Amino acid sequence: MLDIRTRLMELADEKYRAFSASLTPGKDNILGVRIPLLRKLAKEILKNDWKGYLMNPCGNSMEELILQGFVICGCKVSPEEKLRMVADFVPKIDCWPVCDSFCSCLKLADTHKELVWDFIQPYLYSDREYEIRFGVVMLLHYLSEEYAPLAFLHFNRIKHEGYYARMAIAWLLSMYYVNCPELTCEFLKNNNLDSFTHNKAIQKIIESRRVSKADKEMIKSLKR
Repeated sequence: MLDIRTRLMELADEKYRAFSASLTPGKDNILGVRIPLLRKLAKEILKNDWKGYLMNPCGNSMEELILQGFVICGCKVSPEEKLRMVADFVPKIDCWPVCDSFCSCLKLADTHKELVWDFIQPYLYSDREYEIRFGVVMLLHYLSEEYAPLAFLHFNRIKHEGYYARMAIAWLLSMYYVNCPELTCEFLKNNNLDSFTHNKAIQKIIESRRVSKADKEMIKSLKR
């Protein structure tokens, strides 16, 4: 088996560690390994004894957790087994980079939409900040007019005070605006979001390079 901890330490960059730490307040255990290098290492693990690796992962630094997530996403198992592995992993999520990198590579949601949609529902009803963030960020795989109204129902209902739960909703609303502008605009005109989340969503839409200048001016008028 590859000596994963040694490999990670060899790949670590102190300047990048400091940069990552500045973006992840409260997460002290950061090595400073860039995401492309973690993806490459995950591919190596997947060619070897990935089951053995997941049974005895090497630690709980941010990069080690991201690596575990990449291996789970990349392993070839049945959809049902994959979701069991996901369920075991989600409680380990303790910062937004671990959450978001995991959600972005969980392509099972693209090939088995209804199965994964049903799977993420309990997380959207959770009272834990990063479980909520996991459920919300997984909606990146459901940016369509079919799913937007269902997602908006969740956004209206979720009242967690956690910063990373609320920022996830704001981010996803900006993504829904890019993909479903009319539906999202109507939601922004009439919703039950707290003012912080509502205004952050508007800010992220305005910052998007995929939104026209005219639309940005209109969206500004919806700020509370």
